[in-house]
Amino acid sequence: MTELFDKLTPQEQIDLRARGRTRTWARGEIVFTQGDPSTWVLLVLSGKVKISAATESGTDVVLAVRGPGAVVGEMASIDGQPRSATVTAVEPVEGLAIRDFAGFLRENGRVAVLIMRTVTERLRDADRKRIEYGVLDTAVRVANRLVELAERYGEPVPGGVSLELPLSQDELASWVGSSREAVNKALRGLRDRGLIETGRRRVLINDMDGLRRRARQS
Repeated sequence: MTELFDKLTPQEQIDLRARGRTRTWARGEIVFTQGDPSTWVLLVLSGKVKISAATESGTDVVLAVRGPGAVVGEMASIDGQPRSATVTAVEPVEGLAIRDFAGFLRENGRVAVLIMRTVTERLRDADRKRIEYGVLDTAVRVANRLVELAERYGEPVPGGVSLELPLSQDELASWVGSSREAVNKALRGLRDRGLIETGRRRVLINDMDGLRRRARQS
């Protein structure tokens, strides 16, 4: 999936950058907090962030991972409501903090349409994941998340695709909607099939087509 910033024309990119200021966040540092009233938008320039939300029971659920080129926090900027999720840097992040994103959209109708498409894509993705939780086993859901990360952030290397995993196993389990033990079992099964090799926060995908096929099994 091409991120929003990469879809902008050179002039639109210049205009958007002119509205923000560059900031950095260390790994583990919170960018936005769920429930906060702030309305500024983050344009990720480098690094990755996780988006998570707390349930009524206090459980923290990972909803998505975003990387360079992504715009995060646009909903609060548009509707003025409190933040619906917490955004945390999962590795060192450099980003552009944009205060008047709604004003930028008012002046750039083409970009406003792109934002609507981006929001729609994310809602469709959220619906798809909810269906996955109900009908697919943990191994298939893990394969799906690895494919998603590899297609966005993987690096082709001799023998496969190298992926620096931005999440801990607990966070991956939260994103998959399962326990850490079940995720460990799923990863072991993918290793036994020869589809992946795992290291500390790194996965080597030996057979991308095979992993995609595993992700489509029900």
